[in-house]
Amino acid sequence: MAAHASVALSRTGAKMPLVGFGLWKVTKATCADTVYNAIKAGYRLLDGAGDYGNEKEAGEGLRRAIADGIVKREDVWVTSKLWNTFHKHEHVKALARKQLGLWGIDYFDLFLVHFPISLQYVDPSHRYPPEWWGDDKKVHLANVPFRETWTAMEELVDEGLVKNIGVSNTQGALLLDILRYARYPPQVNQVELHPYLTQEALIKLCKTLGIAITAYSSLGPQSYVELGADKGAQNLLEHSSISSIASKHSKSTAQVLLRWAVQQGLAVIPKSNNHDRLVANLQVDQFTLTEEEMKAISSLNINLRLNDPADLDPRMAIFA
Repeated sequence: MAAHASVALSRTGAKMPLVGFGLWKVTKATCADTVYNAIKAGYRLLDGAGDYGNEKEAGEGLRRAIADGIVKREDVWVTSKLWNTFHKHEHVKALARKQLGLWGIDYFDLFLVHFPISLQYVDPSHRYPPEWWGDDKKVHLANVPFRETWTAMEELVDEGLVKNIGVSNTQGALLLDILRYARYPPQVNQVELHPYLTQEALIKLCKTLGIAITAYSSLGPQSYVELGADKGAQNLLEHSSISSIASKHSKSTAQVLLRWAVQQGLAVIPKSNNHDRLVANLQVDQFTLTEEEMKAISSLNINLRLNDPADLDPRMAIFA
């Protein structure tokens, strides 16, 4: 298997694969097999989160791949994320340990703060993952400053529980603030990014600051249709501009969308339950889009944000 393209993180020099496998919405029933098959197909980055509710099953798939001699633990980059209800200093470490236990591993390669939103603590023995709500199905914010959470994240690095730390869904103002006090600056910012939401200013800022970007929802509204959250936008996989570029390169529209991100130096984490697509998604370093094609795809930008917590509660308008 050819060495995969990667991005070197600024603090540790660790090489993070540019194309990973995303675990959002992978069902518990299929997750162990899906992870095993993704590793077998050549994926070397698994992108999980406490909130996805499938960490135990993902860990089973990873352990099976290790047991079968397909990979060693150090060959696979495991990313996970800290949920909003666990931002208090004492909860960060407890949750990181719980999540490592679910995965059945000793460390995360990358651990991200899932959203810069602090919600009231929900004891994992009561409900896990807790999602956005209290038992009354309402959103309950908590007064935990981001600095408290970040300090605890840094201690995870000190203790060897995680190798790299970063943020997710985080805009420029907060990134700049974190850098004012961070002992370990964020290595990665994982954000929604696709041709309908191109985020050029954020990409430029992160590049300037030495923060790698992982793009999620690279295929646009498609991921949100079943959640009723696609906001009526045209499917990018069927967009005529994308289709015509795809046919020129004899590639799928999904491959073109992923290539557009990777060619900008962004990491991507597509998921697919279809084995052929899963393999095809890995092959996005085998062709290059022209400058005109890159511009044509970027020109589809309409600042359409599909994953916005403000849609759940206006007090969570972190992108306002």
